[in-house]
Amino acid sequence: MSAPAVNDVSQLQAAPAHLSRPAPGIIAALFCGYLAVGLPLPVIPLFIHEKLNFSNFIVGIVIGIQFVATVLTRGYAGRLTDHHGGKRSALQGAVVCAFGGILYLIAATLGQSPAISLAVIIAGRLVAGFGESQFVTGCVSWSIASVGPQRAGMSMSWTGIAMFAALAIGAPVGMVLYQTYGLRTAMIACIVAPLIAAVIALRGMSYSSSAGQRLPFYRVIGQIWREGFGLMLQGVGLSGLTAFASLYFAAKTWSHAGLVMTAFGVGFILVRLVLGHLPDRMSGYRVALWSLVVEAIGQAMVWTAPYEVVALIGALVTGLGCALVFPALGVEALKRVTPANRGSAMGAFVAFLDIAYGVSGPTAGIIAGHFGYAAVYLFGAICALMGAGLVLTVRAPQR
Repeated sequence: MSAPAVNDVSQLQAAPAHLSRPAPGIIAALFCGYLAVGLPLPVIPLFIHEKLNFSNFIVGIVIGIQFVATVLTRGYAGRLTDHHGGKRSALQGAVVCAFGGILYLIAATLGQSPAISLAVIIAGRLVAGFGESQFVTGCVSWSIASVGPQRAGMSMSWTGIAMFAALAIGAPVGMVLYQTYGLRTAMIACIVAPLIAAVIALRGMSYSSSAGQRLPFYRVIGQIWREGFGLMLQGVGLSGLTAFASLYFAAKTWSHAGLVMTAFGVGFILVRLVLGHLPDRMSGYRVALWSLVVEAIGQAMVWTAPYEVVALIGALVTGLGCALVFPALGVEALKRVTPANRGSAMGAFVAFLDIAYGVSGPTAGIIAGHFGYAAVYLFGAICALMGAGLVLTVRAPQR
């Protein structure tokens, strides 16, 4: 056999074949690692407010500061993924997340002043944000690499399901651990979950990064900002549901606020399971356009709801609309960059969603203070329609 033929055979053997579906190990690792984000969400506010006796304002700062750390480190996470692959970024991020959990545990065991415990908690949130940035960017890029760009939309649908399920399961589990066994046990879980994710990820197959020119992160943002802004406008609706649904239902004397995120999750996961292939089969912009219109309808139903059941159906419809915006616009964002810059593109793209969650909460709070809780969902509907309008003006990139 000639030398060129031998080289071709060796390259085929070295390069793993693309899968028809995302590797189960990657999805399982993402779910376990993202539990470290969901587990402390209901626990840390209670610890800071009830045990350390700090105000709600301080609670808001401590919870929100993780989003700041995540946004500011997306560029590093993208470069790490592009240079060393998604598996390396995911493993490194999981270890950093576990270290954030160790800081939570230290804060829970300190017998010193509340100020010192608060400072350690803040450090833990910053470290956890840095770890989350690497872990999520790595897992999403790794999953896309496992199926190839032709199935990127389906891959993002499955990674989104894993993350949403981890939040939906992690938060109540964290609360049960806190109420039953105490704060230390809940914080130990924040250490164990990402370590389990690292063990799972270690067993997964690596997919090498594509060669080519690596662009600076700001150049990547310049190429995908339109898709990013569309994603950011979509995130406002979900932020309003998570932050103000319970207060809105209480003001209306409705008693089933706990079902709001359940209704949203049913719609969200149902669409991703049944229609998650659409962004790969047709224009991602078309999928995103109609998804944003559906989200706007759902938000308008919550805004104008005369009865509790209408508001819950509105939350369900919002979930139906939100489900495919991320994979639809994500597919189009990836088309705008070379394969060598896909990790940075995903890091930048997800950063827009981080910004949406970090900014829309305080903005919605101001709106609620001046115009009432229902106006929060009018704001969400307007943002979704603005996103639809933006998508209409975007030209598909040249392939």
